[in-house]
Amino acid sequence: MKIVFLFAFLVVAAGVRCATGADAFENGLAAADAGNFPGATIDFEKAVNQDLSYGALLNLGIAEWQCGHVGPAIVAWERAQWLDPLDSRAANNLEFARHAAELDVPELRWHEKISAWLPPDYWAWISGAGLWLAAGALVVPRIMRRKRSGFSQFLVASGLCLFTFSVAANYGELSRADIGFVLKRNTPLLLTPTGGSEVVSTLNAGEPARVVKIFGNYFLIRTEFGLGWVERGR
Repeated sequence: MKIVFLFAFLVVAAGVRCATGADAFENGLAAADAGNFPGATIDFEKAVNQDLSYGALLNLGIAEWQCGHVGPAIVAWERAQWLDPLDSRAANNLEFARHAAELDVPELRWHEKISAWLPPDYWAWISGAGLWLAAGALVVPRIMRRKRSGFSQFLVASGLCLFTFSVAANYGELSRADIGFVLKRNTPLLLTPTGGSEVVSTLNAGEPARVVKIFGNYFLIRTEFGLGWVERGR
């Protein structure tokens, strides 16, 4: 009875959480329709934290942009695009925002570009499918005591190709996590990770950067303006 009761409690708790996320999303839509974009950003942020979804991130970015928060808008649309690159709305918003704010597109390595073609879960499934296809094509003929045919060899090669390709994409997903975006305008790029450091350059909100190292409350980042440190909150 205790196990059943606990299971029932978990189901009810999950339902309340989902309902709360949906309510926050609806409240955000209502606030945005009324022109209350600061309130909409709060509601959409709640929706994202309670039930991460493409729609919540997409609308959060729109609300942030309407508030003049270029950096947070870019981050929200980048997260949405990462979640579902097959939906072009976030990509279109990013293209418009970067053109309007004169921002650069993040420079992706070849395996990162591949990883951006499909949602992360897809690559995991492709890895498994390729591995099982290759293993099955190798093992099944032996189990059935048949000579390995040219078709089975083709399946083995195809499975290994899929697996290798997806491994590169999965690695690209991991390395893309090092890419960040400047949140605040006129963010100083510092020479050293200290408060009184010399300023190398200033960065615009929404500017892409790749994190190289973390030291306390500072990130060492690489941008088109060079290598330098920024505060974590920026």
